[in-house]
Amino acid sequence: MEDKEQIVLDTMKKVGKPMRPGDVAKKTGIDSKEVSKIIAELKKKGKVSSPKRCFYAPVEE
Repeated sequence: MEDKEQIVLDTMKKVGKPMRPGDVAKKTGIDSKEVSKIIAELKKKGKVSSPKRCFYAPVEE
């Protein structure tokens, strides 16, 4: 897993509730477009789910 993917995932786990990509971007300091791409990759890998439209949360392992 890339460093930025790990940062995004850790941030989502810390917050503990579904987040929008823009909120993740603000907390991590990573550009929001890049965060959206990272979330898309994490979703493909099964690490993130979308409990409701435009919100994402880490999948419990």
